[in-house]
Amino acid sequence: MARKRLAKDGHCAPAGEPRGETAYLRLKEAIRSGELKPGQRVRENEMAEKLDVSRTPVREAFRRLEADGLLSFAPYRGMVISELDHQAIMELYFMREVLEGTAAGLAARRASEAEVAILEELVSLDPGSKGRPSSVAGHNRRYHSALYHAAHNRYLLKTLNVLQDAMALLGPTTMEVEGRSEEAKKEHAAIVEAIAAKDAELAERLMREHIRGAQKARLHLLASVEED
Repeated sequence: MARKRLAKDGHCAPAGEPRGETAYLRLKEAIRSGELKPGQRVRENEMAEKLDVSRTPVREAFRRLEADGLLSFAPYRGMVISELDHQAIMELYFMREVLEGTAAGLAARRASEAEVAILEELVSLDPGSKGRPSSVAGHNRRYHSALYHAAHNRYLLKTLNVLQDAMALLGPTTMEVEGRSEEAKKEHAAIVEAIAAKDAELAERLMREHIRGAQKARLHLLASVEED
C-alpha cells in the first residue's frame, strides 16, 4: 500500500517554484497543522516519498526548517520536530502579548471597513464549544491572521508569522481545555468591537488579556499532560 502523502494546500508553492521551496512550504504547513508533531522523528527518504520528490529538495528544506527552529537534531534519533521547554513557552507567550497587543491597537487605527467586517464575520462563524478542538483551533488561527493583516505593518506581520510557526511546536491546542473555546470566542468578539469603535487603547488591552488567558490555558494543559 502506498504511503500517505502530505496534503497540499494554499501555502504550497505554485507550479514552476523550485522543488526545494515547495518541499519547505509543504513541510512547514504539515508542522503548523499538526500533521507532523513535536518530538516526531523525520527522515529524508520518508519525506521525499510522501512529497513525491527526490531527497535533494527535502535535504534543502530540512536545512531551512532547522534554521527556523522547527527542526532539531536529537542524539541517537536524528532530525525531529522541535519541542519547546517551559521557559521557551513562557517567552513565546510574553512576545505574543506584546506583539499581538500592538497589532490589535494598530488595527483599531488602520483597519478598513472591509477588514473589520471580515473580523466580525469570523467571530460570528466561530463554533466555540460546539466545534471539535482542532476545528476551533483552525478558526482561531484564521481570526488572528486576519487581525495581523488589519494592523497594516509589514514588519510586525513578518514577526507574528514567525511566532505562529513557533506556536505549532506547542503540541495539543488549548481549545481542549474545558471552557477555553467559549472564553476565547467572547474575547475575540470584544476585541473586534474595540477595533470597530477605533478604540486602540482598549483593543490592545483586551488582546493582551486574551493572550494571558491563552497562556493560562496552556499551563493547565501542560500540567495535565505531566500528571498522566
